[in-house]
Amino acid sequence: MTIHASPYSLLETLCARPFSTAQATAVGIDRHELAHLVANRVLRRVLTGVYVRSALPDTVEVRLQAASLILGPFVVACDRTASWMLGVDTFQYRELEILPPLELRTLPGHNRVRRAGCSGGVRDLDAMDIVEVAGVKMTKPARTALDLACKLGRRDSLAALDGFMRGHGLTHAELQSKLAAQYVRRRGVVQARELVALADPLAESPGESWTRLELIDHGLPTPRLQHWVQVDGRPTFRLDMAYPKHKIAIEYDGREFHEGEERRRNDQVRRRWLLDHGWIVIVVTKDDFASDALDGWIDDVRVALRLAARA
Repeated sequence: MTIHASPYSLLETLCARPFSTAQATAVGIDRHELAHLVANRVLRRVLTGVYVRSALPDTVEVRLQAASLILGPFVVACDRTASWMLGVDTFQYRELEILPPLELRTLPGHNRVRRAGCSGGVRDLDAMDIVEVAGVKMTKPARTALDLACKLGRRDSLAALDGFMRGHGLTHAELQSKLAAQYVRRRGVVQARELVALADPLAESPGESWTRLELIDHGLPTPRLQHWVQVDGRPTFRLDMAYPKHKIAIEYDGREFHEGEERRRNDQVRRRWLLDHGWIVIVVTKDDFASDALDGWIDDVRVALRLAARA
């Protein structure tokens, strides 16, 4: 009698790292069993054709390991895929519900990538703009940040620049120098130049970047980021954005930072204290960037600044 091992036991033969459909098949797990394991949350699909055990945290290292299974030697991860693998997520919320396509470019003289789940093309990249990590070639942080600043909409572009400055230590001088040297005739370079000047590593989430940009684009002063309010001489409450002299706080409540019950309670305590001590608190959510809602809170900030200036 033949005894067949269960998919669960066969999984133990795979390392605690991403694996491909082919590797799963090699140990006796077919596509139907993979789908069953994903449905039961034993596995999660990292990229098209690449899986990982659900218990394994989503880290940059895991992302790189997953990508290394499907990228060829002349393929370079670019744009939002490179950003994702470098730890700066630039995908919109609705895109995270499905697997976004890998944005891959081959170097001149090689065939473009043609496979499901990939957005292929050819791009002439300078060797100094490419880095290899864990077997994966990708554009370096500065190149990735500027490519995105030229390609994405204004809000997402600034969020990407903020994220790369925060996460990779990029400076305004470095980005401006690279723009002048390599992007003179690049489509989108005018936007990139403007947004590089506005980028700030103190922004801690894309939502904060979006909020700050809308304030600036509507002619309002640039707020101070991560402002500490002191109580009895001690830094006690940190505000996402503020106009300290006017005692106006602007808070971005996004799913990344404000979901937990404890955090909600802390938010309530902080905002109650601020209100009791003469601050105006304006809360912005991801739903407040639609045109009608956007005009509403922008007007709230404008009126608050006007009233504070008269006081």
